[in-house]
Amino acid sequence: MIQTESTPNPNSIKFLSEKTISAIGTEEFQKDNSKDLKNPFIKELLEFKGVELVLLSKNFLSVKKTDEVSWNDLKPMVISHMNHYFEKNNEPILKENKKKENFDDSNDETVKKIIDVLDTKIRPAVARDGGDIKFKSFENGVVKVELQGSCSGCPSSLMTLKQGVQNLLKHYVKEVNSVEAN
Repeated sequence: MIQTESTPNPNSIKFLSEKTISAIGTEEFQKDNSKDLKNPFIKELLEFKGVELVLLSKNFLSVKKTDEVSWNDLKPMVISHMNHYFEKNNEPILKENKKKENFDDSNDETVKKIIDVLDTKIRPAVARDGGDIKFKSFENGVVKVELQGSCSGCPSSLMTLKQGVQNLLKHYVKEVNSVEAN
């Protein structure tokens, strides 16, 4: 059974499933890149009118829409698409293990601390809102991150980034001076 939750972004809704949606972590897909996609579920979802971005995580997916469609029209289509997939398939939508960026083998202790704080303290909160945050770089006291899913383009994401993410990272990792979205 698929349930929905609103997110702080009015153009994004989180669709929750008791089945595993992604076995490879959180991945984001944008309509602009859909022609290169091999996964038929994601490709079809991105072809729905008004869908501009899809984020898949372990037990939820977030859909970000344009203003041209209403959730009253789009929500039942997404739920139906998910139900149809899980009726026919007994495996996650994302299962192949593609090569992922891995910063954990960095020798830099500061980077390891930053990634640990992001993974343990920040990502769970961002996931509750239907999004994800990915570490990109750390240089001269500045952490660069990428906001994904419901968080990308959300009116409150800049405030979340500065008041939430930046404050937490500065508290736990003394070398951090500021955080910027990439």
